[in-house]
Order: sequence, then C-alpha cells, then structure tokens
Amino acid sequence: MQNDKQNNATQPLRLVGLPPIASSNTRLLVLGSFPSVASLTRQQYYAHPQNHFWKILQAIWPASPLAISVDSYEIRSKWLLDRGLGVWDVYASCEREGSLDTAIRQPQVNDFVGLARRCPQLRAIAHNGGESFRHAKYTAALGFPVYKLPSTSPANASWSFERKLAAWRAVVAAAGLL
Repeated sequence: MQNDKQNNATQPLRLVGLPPIASSNTRLLVLGSFPSVASLTRQQYYAHPQNHFWKILQAIWPASPLAISVDSYEIRSKWLLDRGLGVWDVYASCEREGSLDTAIRQPQVNDFVGLARRCPQLRAIAHNGGESFRHAKYTAALGFPVYKLPSTSPANASWSFERKLAAWRAVVAAAGLL
C-alpha cells in the first residue's frame, strides 16, 4: 500500500503541448516530439537557448537575421510562416519529468489529418529527431514525402552544428523552400 501512495505522489503531471505554427501557406511541416520544459514555460517552440532550431533556420535563410535576433516569438513565427515552414509536435500531451524524449510516458498523438486539411499547400513533413520519426508511418499515410532530420536538441551532441545544418538545408531545399 505504501508503494501505491508513493507512486501516486511521484506520478508526473499530464503536460499539454503547444498549438501548431501553421497556415494555409505552409508547405513543409517540421514535427518535433514534445516541447521541452523551457518551451512549455515560455509557451514557445524551441525556447531552450542551446537548441539549434532557430540558429539553423537563420543560417539557411540569412537574409532575415532580424527575425531570429529579436526577442519576439510572434515575429519569429511569422518569419517561418512567410517562408512556408510550419512547426508542431507529434504529441499533443504526455506525462514526462524533465525534457528528455526518453522520459515521455502515455503520449497522445496530435491530429495530423486535421492539420493537413488546414494546410492545403503542404508538400512535405520533416521529423526533428528520432522520437518524432517513430511516427513517420502515420505522417507518410498523408501522402507527402517524409524526412528524418537530426534533432536540434542540445541532447543531440553527436551531431555538430555544421552537420545538422547540412541535413536541414537539404530537406528545406527538397521541399522547395530555398
């Protein structure tokens, strides 16, 4: 009985993800797994300062550094949408302690079909990391090319920034966004 009480007391809370950054002009949708603690706290995708997501995109589209350097999530989100890039996660909610994908428990998958209906120009989906890519069979069922990208997370230290950038640039080009 004591173990049950301890287990209930230490159960992680159910966390709810962020709404998608997407529009009718979205041509490439990047799917992460689930927002980090920093992202949930700030209610912003890729808010951890050591995550390479925003730095990689700034390197791909260097003509618009202002969008990344300003501390305005609204401006950065519009900057993505203006280029045809959308962002979401594979999980709508889950239980998790910390930010690691390996700690995700009881995940609820997002409605990819519903989002695809809202994005009539969608042409491709890219999974940001291995946990997200585990759901590639579901996103491939939408009929679009599906790509696996190296995670931009600071936990993915085995890939250098330059190597991540080259992989991301290739997918952005393949989707026709360069």
